[in-house]
Amino acid sequence: MPLRKGSSQKTVSHNVEEMVHSWENSGKIGASHPRSKKKAVKQAVAISLKKAGKSKYQKPRKPGASRARKLIKLVPAA
Repeated sequence: MPLRKGSSQKTVSHNVEEMVHSWENSGKIGASHPRSKKKAVKQAVAISLKKAGKSKYQKPRKPGASRARKLIKLVPAA
């Protein structure tokens, strides 16, 4: 089955389950051939989060953070 579209936790979890199940049958996830189930799950999580447009280490940005960086670049160092 194709992976579901969406970025909710339920969708990502379903996609991980789907990929691990297909790995158990075919021995590959995408182009990779993970040897152990643990590595297969890690790969499936990475692919699912990438498809959802998220990241395992994504943190919310502070409002105005990009503006502060722009101001720092504009002010010449003394």
